[in-house]
Amino acid sequence: MAHIDENPLGVHLPLDPLPGHYSLGRLERVLRRGEFAVTAELNPPDSANAEDVYERAAIFEGWVDGINAVDASGANCHMSSVGICALLTRMGYAPIMQIACRDKNRIAIQGDVLGAAAMGVCNIMCLTGDGVQAGDQPGAKPVFDLDCMSLLETVRVMRDNAKFLSGRKLTSPPKVFLGAAINPFAPPYDFRPYRLAKKIEAGAQFVQSQYCYDVPMFRDYMKKVRDLGLTEKCFILVGVGPLASAKTARWMRSNVPGVHIPDAVIKRIEGAQDQKKEGKQLCIDIINEVKEIEGVSGVHVMAYRQEEYVAEMVHDSGVLKGRQPWKREASRTDALVAERLHQISEGREENQQAMAEIAAHHTPQQAH
Repeated sequence: MAHIDENPLGVHLPLDPLPGHYSLGRLERVLRRGEFAVTAELNPPDSANAEDVYERAAIFEGWVDGINAVDASGANCHMSSVGICALLTRMGYAPIMQIACRDKNRIAIQGDVLGAAAMGVCNIMCLTGDGVQAGDQPGAKPVFDLDCMSLLETVRVMRDNAKFLSGRKLTSPPKVFLGAAINPFAPPYDFRPYRLAKKIEAGAQFVQSQYCYDVPMFRDYMKKVRDLGLTEKCFILVGVGPLASAKTARWMRSNVPGVHIPDAVIKRIEGAQDQKKEGKQLCIDIINEVKEIEGVSGVHVMAYRQEEYVAEMVHDSGVLKGRQPWKREASRTDALVAERLHQISEGREENQQAMAEIAAHHTPQQAH
């Protein structure tokens, strides 16, 4: 039976609350139903144009259950995550708002949480954030008033206890599904499952991992996670993504903190006649492997500058099993609004042209 996770009165309106759910969002519903979830990362534009966001989001329609609004990843400035979420919720998308602790103190962060929830954001991912030295403005002043653990606790207290950190009461707490990041591929490896346990204790209900290019290593990690009983407390989404070339893979391995790419993966891509195509197939193969690992609830697709391949990779992997995530359907009112805007635009141009002609033929009177 297909589930329609959409308010019949409008795609931008919240869903009805469900027992045992912390948010009014679609991502939590998909995960709690036991369906294999797919999320993707929207690379934020260096722009103040809303259409740049909508064009990137439209690529994911019908293929993903949530879209990550990135918060200045790598300490590089782009359109803000809260701004992207404002645009996405307006159109009915399900954003996952990332919050990095690097740039804001606890006062600003708590305010952003309330504002985001008021706009319809149902998913928040809590991150410590990369250091400013990683970005193109290393002279910026870092904040780090909170870290990922204390941020999780902060939002959890706001949601569950209806309080600010100061103890002051909230009249309407944010109804949000809390997420965090994990990296099973960074040392110390044995500590990583226990770090996940700490994040769950702090409030994490779902996690998205760093890129997975070493499936055997991830299997070992998941075995320890299952032994600790953590898959019963948290939904785990595995980070996957295509590699454009062997050169790209080497650069990522050397320059992106926490990314682990085995030599065998690089050799596979290097030996291919079409490296980009092979990198895409590699991603599909990894999705097919990790989806069979017990305790994996979904994948998080990070296709930097290759977003157009997300639909194809999700389709070819078969992870949706015929299910179609939310897709914005065009309505008659959309066409009417577009036509009206076109008429207004044409009328404005005609008026401007007429005014220009009048001004050109007008002779100013001499001042006396």
